[in-house]
Parts: sequence; structure tokens; C-alpha cells
Amino acid sequence: DETEFRNFIVWLEDQKIRHYKIEDRGNLRNIHSDDWPKSFEKYMKDVNCPFKIQERQETVDWLLGLAVRLEYGDNADKYKDSNPDGAKNADNTAKNAEPLINLDVNNPDFKAGVMALANLLQIQRHDDYLVMLKVKRLTQDAIAKANQSKEGLPVALEKHILGFDTGDAVLNEAAQILRLLHIEELRELQTKINEAIVAVQAIIADPKTDHRLGKVGR
Repeated sequence: DETEFRNFIVWLEDQKIRHYKIEDRGNLRNIHSDDWPKSFEKYMKDVNCPFKIQERQETVDWLLGLAVRLEYGDNADKYKDSNPDGAKNADNTAKNAEPLINLDVNNPDFKAGVMALANLLQIQRHDDYLVMLKVKRLTQDAIAKANQSKEGLPVALEKHILGFDTGDAVLNEAAQILRLLHIEELRELQTKINEAIVAVQAIIADPKTDHRLGKVGR
């Protein structure tokens, strides 16, 4: 909803981000103005948001992240030593560490989930659904693939140029890793293509000749 979106932006600026002085927030607060999109676009530039105003979801996520960082920065000592409510006593800590302790295996939803999982994994059904949970289904291809060990040289990510900047160091590193993995897959594909070409050339270069028919080839 456009009105809710604009109110949300104003609330973030008023309550958490506070990039503008109070007297400079008038245009942003005037959510019913036809010029609000221009004011919002200027605001995004002023806070150095890397996304365009048309990218609503990305913009919301980025502004929320900025608000959280600023909130933490203003109250670092308060949040630094805080613990989750469930960790205030040993019992709650144990329960949080073992989420399956209080699982009700007789719950109809649990049974339905087991059956759905069995169908997904193509596990043969059993009258006792608990028995199905113990089944390990590994195909021969999966076993062979798991037994293949691939060793390579360590890669220094800083030596590989990504070509673009996400604005986040962690995301940049993840993108570099994905790009290197993609390159590896392309190399494997190229190797298979080369092998196929060699096989075809071997057939073409060694034809069977039948002089009686006056033909060369298979």
C-alpha cells in the first residue's frame, strides 16, 4: 500500500535514522504530495542508499539494516550484554538447545509431515511412521559422488576482481565465491565438449571404405 509505505519511510527517519534535522523533514512527511517520490529519491541519495526508488523491497531491507545499525550504535552498551529471554535460567537454555525434546510424535501434523517427507525422498511407506524416520536412502550415484574427493589449491579471493560492488564486504566475498564456482563448472563443461569433439573427429578421420560401392564412409 503506497500510503503505508510512505508512512513507514517517515517513521524510520523520524524514530531511528534521523538523517535530517527535524525542520528539514517537511517534504518527506508530506506523504500526500505529488512531489513525494522526488523527495524520497533525494532522501535515498542523501543516506547513500545503493538502490533505486523503484526497487521497493531492496530499499526497505537496506533502510531497515541502516536503522538497526544506528539503533545499536546509540545503545551499544545496552545490547552488548543482553541475553535472550529463554537463556535466563538453565532449564530454558537446555530446552532451547534441544528443540526436539518436547516434540509430540503423535501429533497429526507431525505424522503428515513424515509422510510428505517420505514421498519426497521416495522412501517406501511403513505402517509405523517412526520406522520410516530411520530409513537412509542413498542411491548408487549419490554414494559414488560422495566418495569422490576433489582437492585443489587454496584461492586468494582478494586477487580476483569481482567486477561490481554490492556495497557489503560479506556479499562481495560471497559473489566472488559463486563466480569462481561458476567458472569451474564452465571449465568442466568445456572439457566435456572437447572430449565429444575429439570422439567425433576420431570417427570422421577413420572411415570405412567400400570400393565396390564407390563410397567412403560408414
